[in-house]
Parts: sequence; structure tokens; C-alpha cells
Amino acid sequence: MSDKAVTVYSTPLCQPCEQLKGYLRAHDVEFVAKDLMMDEEAAAFIDSHNIRSSPVLQVGDVLLYGPDLGPETVDELLGLD
Repeated sequence: MSDKAVTVYSTPLCQPCEQLKGYLRAHDVEFVAKDLMMDEEAAAFIDSHNIRSSPVLQVGDVLLYGPDLGPETVDELLGLD
């Protein structure tokens, strides 16, 4: 499993955001959740990468979002089997 920091950027009432967090929990992946509506610094960071959707998964320096956020890609990035 990856030893890089894992962060989930999400918004309230976002079903895909909750699914991603649930997936990470089910695979015992420790992560920090940041609410893009409440955390201005997190929102500015995501905005600076021209990302306009949530959730966004950050593993180390890699950001995954939108169609790239599939289970296979997440598993590969996190080193899950």
C-alpha cells in the first residue's frame, strides 16, 4: 500500500464523494477529508488546478478526478491488490 499522504476533497451531499470515502475505508486506507465548501485553502488549491468537480483524490502529488477516478486507477495509485 502507498505510504504517500491521501486526501479526499469533497462537497456536502455528494454521493460520489461518499462512495469514494467508503471505498477507501473498506480498503483500510487512511485519508484526510477536506470539505471544499468550508475549507477555503483546499478550494483554492483545487481551483488552481482548474478542477471543477468533486470528489478529487490526492495521493502524494497526483490528483485524480472525474472519469480518471475509477476503482482500477485508484487501486493502482494506492498499491492495493
